[in-house]
Amino acid sequence: MFLTISTTGSPERPATDLGYLLHKHPGKTQAFSTSHGTAHVFYPEATEQRCTAALLLEVDPVALVRRGQGKGRGGAPDAALAQYVNDRPYAASSLLAVALSGVFRSALKGQCAVRPELPEQARPLRVEIPALPARGGAELVHRLFDPLGWDLVRAEPVPLDERFPEWGDSRYVRLVLEGELRLADALRQLYVLLPVLDDAKHYWIAPDEVDKLLRAGDGWLAAHPENGLISSRYLARHKRLTQDALERLELVRLAEADGSEVEELDNAVDESRDTEERPVPLAVQRRDAILAALRGAGAQRVLDLGCGQGQLVQALLKDPAYSEIVGMDVSVRALNLAAKRLRLERMGERQSTRVRLLQGSLAYTDKRLAGYDAAVLSEVIEHLDPERLPALEYAVFGAARPRTVLVTTPNVEYNVRWESLPAGQVRHGDHRFEWTREEFRAWAGAVAERHGYGVGFVPVGDDDPEVGPPTQMAVFTQTDTDTTATTDTTTETPKEGEAA
Repeated sequence: MFLTISTTGSPERPATDLGYLLHKHPGKTQAFSTSHGTAHVFYPEATEQRCTAALLLEVDPVALVRRGQGKGRGGAPDAALAQYVNDRPYAASSLLAVALSGVFRSALKGQCAVRPELPEQARPLRVEIPALPARGGAELVHRLFDPLGWDLVRAEPVPLDERFPEWGDSRYVRLVLEGELRLADALRQLYVLLPVLDDAKHYWIAPDEVDKLLRAGDGWLAAHPENGLISSRYLARHKRLTQDALERLELVRLAEADGSEVEELDNAVDESRDTEERPVPLAVQRRDAILAALRGAGAQRVLDLGCGQGQLVQALLKDPAYSEIVGMDVSVRALNLAAKRLRLERMGERQSTRVRLLQGSLAYTDKRLAGYDAAVLSEVIEHLDPERLPALEYAVFGAARPRTVLVTTPNVEYNVRWESLPAGQVRHGDHRFEWTREEFRAWAGAVAERHGYGVGFVPVGDDDPEVGPPTQMAVFTQTDTDTTATTDTTTETPKEGEAA
């Protein structure tokens, strides 16, 4: 990943002033550690007439994968290899933008303590990037850079293979920019537009990214004809963040046109009072739906299977209607965190008799789970490999057989509504699968039929008319009062303590 910045000069204004602006001495080769590799700064040429600074970023693909987030298991067969074999070590992207901001931090801010007059001076600049991903092609490159004051914007498509011209061009271009600009302005434009052209970011997009965008776009982004596209791509198409950015950019534009300060226009909100209605988190909506279903079933003795850190157990303890609450999880660490959350060590005797935490696996039958009014499996089944589901099914519905069973799981159809979730990825890195509504109903219906239960379905969260709710819940109610488990005649019933 490579970028060069060149300038020309004269004895009165030597080109080597570039070293002062970048805070990097032309006579030295320097290396800087970044999150995903090493950035090298060196000067291929440095004379009074011409000076060129080069930034070479060596990306460590293994570190890039290890620091990545949101990698699910539901991708294509070659997805694991694609994490390591890709264009990230070679093509300019958000990785290079982050390196720019780290290595040339003072230059981006327009600061130079030794020569404070230099940052405000426009100078002839030439920027070259040999391999730049351009989702939108050369035409988009011109739409983004032409309005920014460059005299020359050249985006030469890079062929897939020069030996086989019939294969056509790749999605990469060789970018050359020439013009008389302040160095800080040029660097800020690159910081924003490199990830915009790549249309991807290698890190999680948080609300503070809006502030970064506005700081780097100060003086040019508000008036840019493509500021909507720039904001959307820079913020990874996160709708709320993009809307926030565009609203603040419009205030900047209006303030500039009116010759006033932004604060003078944006004074309609009393920040001392928070009147904005915040959306209820999905986890809270899911918990409320489960509590409502348990109350409707008249349950008093409840199992929370896969209890995690004990949020549902804590909510159940607050209601005296539940006389016995058992949380079970395979993770000892999760159970320790649940115990801390519930303050078991300091809990009074009366309360402590109502709650137990057990370590166990749903892949095995367990006598301790028999005889309860209800069992809850909240966001559990998707963490199991599909071939392990029959074991869970028998352990819960065939052996434990509570009167009511509640199962919640993500609705994969709703994933398109998550702005920050890349297409094709699941919601959590440990999810082995995520089902459509039809797939979940088919599984739940077959389980109910095999084990003597009726089943109904409850949407959790906003029920989108096109893709349904974000979470789907099945409510199983026992219809067969025979305590003998209903089993498939083609399989052998597991013995106590054996994997189903």
